[in-house]
Amino acid sequence: MATTSARPAAAGIDLQETARKHLWMHFSRMGGYDGDHEIPIIARGEGAYVWDDHGNRYLDGLSALFCCNAGHGRADYGEAAAAQIRELDFYTNWSYAHPRSIELAQRVAELAPGDLNRVFFTNSGSEAVESAIKVARNWHRAHGRGQRTKIITREVAYHGTTMGALTATGLTDLKVPFEPTMPGGNHVPNTNQYHWPEGRDPLWAAERLRERVEFEGPDTIAAVILEPLQNAGGCIPPQEGYFQRVREICDEHGILLVSDEVICSWGRLGHYFGCERYGYQPDIITTAKALTGAYIPMGAMIVSDEVFEPFSTGTASFAHGSTFGGHPVAAAVALRNLDVFAEEDLCGHVRKTEAEFRGKLEELRDIPIVGDVRGAGFFHALELVKDRDTKAPFSDEESEWLLRGFLSGELYRRGLICRADDRGDPVIQLSPPLICDTEQFDEIASILRSVLEEAAEKVAATG
Repeated sequence: MATTSARPAAAGIDLQETARKHLWMHFSRMGGYDGDHEIPIIARGEGAYVWDDHGNRYLDGLSALFCCNAGHGRADYGEAAAAQIRELDFYTNWSYAHPRSIELAQRVAELAPGDLNRVFFTNSGSEAVESAIKVARNWHRAHGRGQRTKIITREVAYHGTTMGALTATGLTDLKVPFEPTMPGGNHVPNTNQYHWPEGRDPLWAAERLRERVEFEGPDTIAAVILEPLQNAGGCIPPQEGYFQRVREICDEHGILLVSDEVICSWGRLGHYFGCERYGYQPDIITTAKALTGAYIPMGAMIVSDEVFEPFSTGTASFAHGSTFGGHPVAAAVALRNLDVFAEEDLCGHVRKTEAEFRGKLEELRDIPIVGDVRGAGFFHALELVKDRDTKAPFSDEESEWLLRGFLSGELYRRGLICRADDRGDPVIQLSPPLICDTEQFDEIASILRSVLEEAAEKVAATG
């Protein structure tokens, strides 16, 4: 793999001081950074590893944020971008087209399941979800069903930060600061059966969705939006038959099914699209992150021929878009990324090695605070509990100390980037680059074991 060296900081710039003065980081407690608490500054990447500005190496067990699936430092992606800039730096897809967006739309449509043949490019995952909500409403209106404006999603699920996507998001703490959000958002239980009572019907969550549809009134609902493997809450998998039942419910009531694959597409679960992993056919797929390997921002909404049909003739149009959606440089990088997926069979590699990766994580169940191990492909989580026998959770104060006061910092200090999160129950999430193999699996497990065993001792000592 061709790589490049880190670009040195401009002469005379203190990166820490300058960042604290001027950089507003996303989802970050900016007040927590001072002279004694540095902002982590990642300066270089190569393969499955990144280096900070002090030269310390870290295994990128989060793929930057579920998105650098083909690994870091691929100079050929930069060469594809440079070649495109020399040919055509930019033209919008707003009333115009250019060769790269056309070629990429064809490639994506060929990879997408069923008749999802129309590709609408965006700049991010939130924008892709926003587009899906708007097209679902617009599609129903075009068929004389303008009262269908509501959406149904799951509790604890994250679907983005724009106002429509935030309505879909099922995380109270992310919504409340910006309320009132767009009306029409409804949430149903997710599929995390770790805390379910023994003997519960495996399709209980699907039936709760059906009940909500009937309660709201089927003729008021535009779409159901679900991730194949739910991210927030810790890599929550569906029960066998869950998505098939949801598909039946949507078909019965004329509701569009949106598969939010901003994370789960492009090999994360061992397939180009996560819905293939679980055997269901959506009407719309939303995607982003690893579409370009994250080397440049890009997202997309992929819709079926049926969803596209009302916008395809006469004077009709989907009155939505953005200046940069389908940017030629991003499209050129995405095309190279898809070439790499084919040349290196990254999806096949995930399917071949996921059992080994999962096995290394399963071995950590002997640590007293590890309650559950779940996920699929290269997307797994460890749920942490105060008492493994009773599954008793940590209090909010204990979770704050455990995750942010100890685990996040200690894992990073020992060379592993992952996510210690409590949107839902406390979890550690792992989504390493798809190029990882035995060496990286062993390294991840070794660091996790040393830090989690220490955490368990601290928990035991505090009673």
